[in-house]
Amino acid sequence: MPVLRMPPMAKGFKHLFLVLAIIFILIHHSEQLQSSQTLTLLRLKLLLNYPDIISSWNSTIDFCNTEPTSQVTVVCYEDSITQLHIIGIKGTPLLPRNFSMDSFVTTLVKLPDLKVLTLVSLGLWGPLPGKIARLSSLEILNMTSNFLYGAIPHELSTVTGLRTLILDDNMFSGRLPEWLGSFPILTVLSLRKNLFNGSLPDSFSSLENLRVLALSHNHFYGEVPDFISLTNLQELDLEDNAFGPRFPLVGNKLVRLILGKNRFRSGIPSELSSYYQLQWLDLSFNRFVGPFPPTLLSLPSVSYVNIANNKLTGKLFENTSCNVELEFADLSSNLLTGNLPSCLSDSKDRVFLYAWNCLATGKENQHPLSFCRNEALAVGILPQHKKSKVSKVALSLGITGGIIGGIVLLGLIFIFVRRQNAKKTTNKPTTRLIAEKASSTGYTSKLLSDARYISQTMKLGALGLPAYRTFSLEELEDATNNFDTTAFMGEGSQGQMYRGRLKDGTFVAIRCLKMKKSHSTQSFMHHVELISKLRYRHLVSALGHCFECYLDDSSVSRIFLIFEYVPNGTLRSWISEEHARRSLTWAQRISAAIGIAKGIQFLHTGIVPGVYSNKLKITDILLDQNLAAKISSYNLPLLAESAGKVGHGTFALPKDPSNSARVSYDDKVDVYDFGVILLEMILGRPLKTKNEVQILKNQLQAILATDDVTRRSVADTAVQKSCSDQSLKTMMEICVRCLLRDPTERPSVEDVLWNLQFAAQVQDAWRGDSQSSEGSPGSPSQAPHLRVAFR
Repeated sequence: MPVLRMPPMAKGFKHLFLVLAIIFILIHHSEQLQSSQTLTLLRLKLLLNYPDIISSWNSTIDFCNTEPTSQVTVVCYEDSITQLHIIGIKGTPLLPRNFSMDSFVTTLVKLPDLKVLTLVSLGLWGPLPGKIARLSSLEILNMTSNFLYGAIPHELSTVTGLRTLILDDNMFSGRLPEWLGSFPILTVLSLRKNLFNGSLPDSFSSLENLRVLALSHNHFYGEVPDFISLTNLQELDLEDNAFGPRFPLVGNKLVRLILGKNRFRSGIPSELSSYYQLQWLDLSFNRFVGPFPPTLLSLPSVSYVNIANNKLTGKLFENTSCNVELEFADLSSNLLTGNLPSCLSDSKDRVFLYAWNCLATGKENQHPLSFCRNEALAVGILPQHKKSKVSKVALSLGITGGIIGGIVLLGLIFIFVRRQNAKKTTNKPTTRLIAEKASSTGYTSKLLSDARYISQTMKLGALGLPAYRTFSLEELEDATNNFDTTAFMGEGSQGQMYRGRLKDGTFVAIRCLKMKKSHSTQSFMHHVELISKLRYRHLVSALGHCFECYLDDSSVSRIFLIFEYVPNGTLRSWISEEHARRSLTWAQRISAAIGIAKGIQFLHTGIVPGVYSNKLKITDILLDQNLAAKISSYNLPLLAESAGKVGHGTFALPKDPSNSARVSYDDKVDVYDFGVILLEMILGRPLKTKNEVQILKNQLQAILATDDVTRRSVADTAVQKSCSDQSLKTMMEICVRCLLRDPTERPSVEDVLWNLQFAAQVQDAWRGDSQSSEGSPGSPSQAPHLRVAFR
């Protein structure tokens, strides 16, 4: 049978056809892929509420070839998006109420090849969904400055290629999970400015590639894990937490070490003087004791040293050397002696602060030398004396004589005490003895009571409170003119209150609690430790305490709690008192409500165990000089003890599952009390009975279903014209939900806080529109009418 052969030209056409077909298929596939990812980006634009920075995005743009900007960048590899950067304006408000974080992430994961994702200051809100882990190729995730809350999703642990995780400036909360320490190549972990609490997982010690660990401005506490094995760590930022008491164990490659505003109370390790790459060192506002190594000023790379507000000792000399690159040194408010180093005092290019030590400068902002010596003794720092040439024989005789004398003295004291006890009546003697913290030292109370110092440079406020300390009774008597009636501020169920002024001019509020039963100072140490942790910008925070004891048995007769003084009176005096100095605006009322809610949230979650059932009243909310709200009366653990109930603290700490319901109920008790405060802020009139509260709550609930004009008519006349309809309705809805009879139906503090922040954003937007368009309260420019969603 003959074989048919194809002509050479036909063969060539066949090959050409195959090549063209393959090219067509590839182009078609590429167009489909590009079209799919374009639609995804346009969908993200819609979900982000069309922000200005991506307003130019449309279906005709070739995103893979667009010119990057500082705010928006899209990077592709083989027509697939691998990097997406969208950076909004700092302070961008929350996205509208109909925004869904779940829908947003569902759309986002349609870009499966993303390696770098940056979504900063876009108003994102809600929990971060676990499906974010479907972006399995992610290496860098940055979602800074949004309103994300809840826990970091466990599903993220499956993204093993993650190198950088940055979630700064959000509202994430809870404890950090152990699995965060399981990322094999993680180099940057930054969780600054969130609401995380608890201790750090020990698994962090396994992050061998970690270079930056930034956890500042959270509510962490406890010991810092051993980071010696983290040989690549260059920056450790733990500022403004409650870490301590021991100095962290860290490697010597650190460039930045920031431990300011914590609870460290150990000495500075000598190894720190060999950290030759260290550029930035901040140990301020702690309780560090022992000698300050002047060699830290001369480290070859150092440019910033801040050890202010500690109890560090040591002698400085004029010839102390400094690194030529050192630009800032703050040694103020310590116990340093000697002379100013000439390398600092003679330089005009450096900032050098050294007030409130015992330095020989001839200036008035130094303490006498005896002060530093006494303070050093009070915190257990023994002065270093020169060795005297005493023979061993003389030393032995001295020790033997001391022992014999001590035995004789103890015998005499024992006989004296026995005789006094025989004469003792049923009444307690009034002679006083000031007992310091049991954990302090074995020095005499007279020596310890000489500690009268509180620094002028320590600011009473949100983040600059002086370290919690023990006060002497003599110090409090001087501050109040021996508790003169002119210093008396009032008396209630929580003791007598006095206004005092310390030696440095700082005003304080002093609460006096009389003990009804006899207990030693040791019985109260645990409670004092808890009180010292209740320090937050929206609480009237404790600065210290003082025990007054009976002389014969050293049992506690009175306890003094020293608080920061808040000058602007109660919230009621700015809203509903007949002779109010002036009324708060609607925006200021929302801001005050947010402050109270944040204070409640801190009481519940900021320390462990949380503080519940705080019996909040509007008269217990004080306003500082900036009109920021501070809760002045909360469930202090010593209040029960003052009534003779030692051993039954007021902190709700569940020990078994059956207690969890009670803790939840206690949580909702504070929510109800907050609702009462909110009701008075809305109506602008004092509320006196529970029955009145329920009647007004029912009226408010009925009014919610009516029109804007009716709702506005029941609000305080002082704010009727200055509030937006949407913010007023939101506040009313929050109030009604908080006042529900069934505690389980009331919202969580987190939900309350979210809705208050939404009301603030709506009010700001309305006020801006009103000012620009001269609109009325009913202007169409106000935000759309949306329902408040509670969990």
